[in-house]
Amino acid sequence: MTTESDIPASSVRCWAPRGVYRPQDDTRMLSRAMRREGITPRTEVLDLGTGSGVLAVEAARLGACVTAVDISWLAVAVARLNAFRNRQTMRVRHGDLVSAVPGRRFDLVVANPPYVPSPGGAPPRGPARAWNAGADGRLLLDRICDTAPAVMRSGGTLLMVHSDLCGVAVTLSRLRGTGLDAEVVDRARIPFGRVLRSRLAWLREQGVRTDDMREELVVIRAERS
Repeated sequence: MTTESDIPASSVRCWAPRGVYRPQDDTRMLSRAMRREGITPRTEVLDLGTGSGVLAVEAARLGACVTAVDISWLAVAVARLNAFRNRQTMRVRHGDLVSAVPGRRFDLVVANPPYVPSPGGAPPRGPARAWNAGADGRLLLDRICDTAPAVMRSGGTLLMVHSDLCGVAVTLSRLRGTGLDAEVVDRARIPFGRVLRSRLAWLREQGVRTDDMREELVVIRAERS
C-alpha cells in the first residue's frame, strides 16, 4: 500500500491556472497506479474530468492512445496546452463525462473527480467546481460508477481516486453492482487541505471525524470481465 511518504512526483510539465484543479497527492497516487497497468501503444485510455491534463499527458508519454474529457472549457484549453508543452498528442474533448465519447470503448479509464463534501444544495459553479461535490462528496463519483462500465472494453480497467470522507465502501458496492471486480489498491493518509480546513465546523455538524485533521485517499481499481 502507498503511504504519504512514497507518493511519487510526476515528471510531466503541468500548468494549472485558477479554476483548474492543480495536481496534488491524489493525482500522483493515480499516476502511480496507472503506470502499473502495463500501458502500450495499443492501449486506449480515457481520462474523465482531465483538469490540467496531467494524467492524460502521462498516459500519452507511456505510449497510449489518449482521449481526455472535461466539462470546463478552460480545463480543455489548459489540457491541450499542457499536451503541447510536453510534446504529446492526445484528443481533448469538451463534454460531461462519458457523454463526450458516444460509442467509444477503452482499455483503461482513469478518473480523479471532485469529491470534497460541500454545504449547500446548488450545483457547484466557478472555480469551486474543480473540487466541490455535494453534501456527501459523491456528486460525480456515483455517476462515474454507474456509467464508466459502458465505455470499458471486456478486460478493461477503471482507476479512480477519492477520499474516505466520501464512503469507500459505497464506491466498491456501486461498482460491483455494475458487474465490475473492484478493490482498493492504494491508500495514503494526508493532512486536510485548505478547503477541508475551512469547513471543519460544517464537517463536524455532519458527524465527520476531524480530530486528527487527516483524510485517507484511496485508489480503487475495477476490472470488467
